[in-house]
Amino acid sequence: MNNYKIYFSHGKETGPKAYKISYLRAIAEKLEFETESIDYTSTKNPDKRVEILLNSYEKSKKTILYGSSMGAYVSLSASEIIMPKAMFLLAPAFYLPNYKTQSFPKANVPTTIIHGRNDTVVPYKNSIKFAEKHICELHIVNDNHSLSNSKNIISFLFEEFLRGLIKNSLNQP
Repeated sequence: MNNYKIYFSHGKETGPKAYKISYLRAIAEKLEFETESIDYTSTKNPDKRVEILLNSYEKSKKTILYGSSMGAYVSLSASEIIMPKAMFLLAPAFYLPNYKTQSFPKANVPTTIIHGRNDTVVPYKNSIKFAEKHICELHIVNDNHSLSNSKNIISFLFEEFLRGLIKNSLNQP
């Protein structure tokens, strides 16, 4: 174990065993990361989901936040309190009407965003807007909101993201 724990936050219409979480969780566990996939299906309110995440995380662990769509909004909204070591966000639901948070905390940790160019749920330009204001890596792929055709690139980027965290933690005193 490497003392990192990844909290997976699913999107509005999926659940804790969604296909993206399932295959990314397997990659993380292969690299000896502890993982937890939080179940938010009791509410569709993004701000109540933030509360659920805040009540779930362990302060004693180095935290990594993963979020897809509304789950990315939840992860980033909670990040100011959780103070994660890194974030991995897919098709993040940023700058959407009816979402309480419109101005997000600075992502001062390694952050990777992947967003589909053909996303009709959350415009990919919202991720560009976020990336221009924050220190993060942004990948625009030829896919829609579900990113279901981008499994290989997401898997590759996620594994490289985690390997980079391991390498950096080994180089720190």
